[in-house]
Amino acid sequence: MKTIIPQLTKLVSWQALEAHYPKVRELHLRRLFADDPTRGERMTAEAVGIYFDYSKHRITDETLRLLLQLAEESGLRARIDAMFRGEKINGTEKRAVLHVALRAPKGQAIVVDGKDVVPQVHAVLDKMADFSSRVRSGEWKGYTGKPIRNVINIGIGGSDLGPVMAYEALRHYSRRDLTFRFVSNIDGTDFAEATRDLDAEETLFIISSKTFTTLETMTNAHTARDWALKTLQDSAAVASHFVAVSTNAGEVARFGIDTANMFEFWDWVGGRYSLDSAIGLSTMIAIGPEEFRAMLDGFHQMDEHFRTAPFERNLPVLMGLLGLWYNNFFGTQTVAVLPYEQYLKRFPAYLQQLTMESNGKHVTLDGSEIDYQTGPIYWGEPGTNGQHSFYQLIHQGTKLIPCDFIGFIQPLNPLGRHHDLLLANVFAQAEALAFGKTPQEVQAEGTPAGLVPHRTFEGNRPSSTILLERLTPEALGKLVALYEHSVFIQGAIWGIDSFDQWGVELGKALAVRIISELETGAEGQLKHDSSTNTLIQRYRRSKELSHG
Repeated sequence: MKTIIPQLTKLVSWQALEAHYPKVRELHLRRLFADDPTRGERMTAEAVGIYFDYSKHRITDETLRLLLQLAEESGLRARIDAMFRGEKINGTEKRAVLHVALRAPKGQAIVVDGKDVVPQVHAVLDKMADFSSRVRSGEWKGYTGKPIRNVINIGIGGSDLGPVMAYEALRHYSRRDLTFRFVSNIDGTDFAEATRDLDAEETLFIISSKTFTTLETMTNAHTARDWALKTLQDSAAVASHFVAVSTNAGEVARFGIDTANMFEFWDWVGGRYSLDSAIGLSTMIAIGPEEFRAMLDGFHQMDEHFRTAPFERNLPVLMGLLGLWYNNFFGTQTVAVLPYEQYLKRFPAYLQQLTMESNGKHVTLDGSEIDYQTGPIYWGEPGTNGQHSFYQLIHQGTKLIPCDFIGFIQPLNPLGRHHDLLLANVFAQAEALAFGKTPQEVQAEGTPAGLVPHRTFEGNRPSSTILLERLTPEALGKLVALYEHSVFIQGAIWGIDSFDQWGVELGKALAVRIISELETGAEGQLKHDSSTNTLIQRYRRSKELSHG
């Protein structure tokens, strides 16, 4: 039966927001703060160890009231409940969406197709913990009897972005006598550089592919197999140096991996939501089972807050609604995520897949064309590096870019004044974006008249400040879940399926066809457009010349 989605722009709350927007558009944050001295204390929310300051957004109490009304009127509560109940809310693939089950504690029941999946989840976690402990202790040996010193995760998309982000984020807690590397790109350079200084006798590969047929992952996996066997000389060695995160036991066994060393996950786990499944095996080996479970507990704490907290105090709901406000009414096209924590250097890249693969959709759940903007572009870099790069555009450019500043009160590596300087920059950048500097203030500093326009800062540029006490595995779980659920909020209100990704399929299918044309050189049979045909022919001619 076809799902019928209410027309978003016809909702009373949406139309009220459209009428309200012109009034707010003209307000400056300088005035909003001057008129309400308590705004910076009042427009905040705190839960599960995260302090969320949204006072520097271009909103009034009425804006917030209307956004919350939109959430109610669009059926958000029912959609949240349906996800947690295990209903098949991924309509185009007829799947449940249950990444929340991956971090559910023992004893909690989450039912899919009449079966409680939580015991399955913990069985895999226990298997991961046993394997990780054996690798970490040196009990797991390579084929020649040497302990494992190098772990290489081979995956792509969520099977790479999640593990590499989590490893970098939690490197402080990782085993420093083990080397961890991540290979995803089909560009041979990625594999070559990851392995060039490693000893195959001490290297373990984790091949992460649900189907064990993903082109990029399996190309790299077979290259890894060839690389290992060049040293180890015996195909029986594969079982000691390769494990799989997959659901395809037949293909895993055919590759040479012992299926006893295959770690399962399920079709109700989307790739970009799989960090806390068996896809996180490399992370668990790096930080240990206890810290990995602490990360899962952080995820679960945010899940429960999201599931139970009233919308007006619900961190993911507030974050999601504010993003929607700028995307759909101000017409902003991007969001900058700016973590002031070097360990989170891959966090913006991780969010790019989470947000843009989820909400980059042009039709609603019922297949109707959308007449409003959906997913914005996410990007960012760690502070303070970005301040000497792209902040110029955020402060004085012609584009309005909402920003998320992420900071931690306690440093992991205290060095002199470093952390005070780092946090001073977090607070200063948010303040500068909000309030700017007027021409009169610039003139009062004695600036020559000709330079006044250049040194004026318009301000009124919105940002959130997200503060946590310390970057721990638990804190990382909370932070990732915060963004996961805010993405869900927006998708639910837009009436789209945030959990499929058909948009990645067309290019992949065409690439399979073009590969054979590149390798066979059947130029007379090329049936592409003139540009693609010419590019293929040029590549073939150059390849033939280089090969003599």
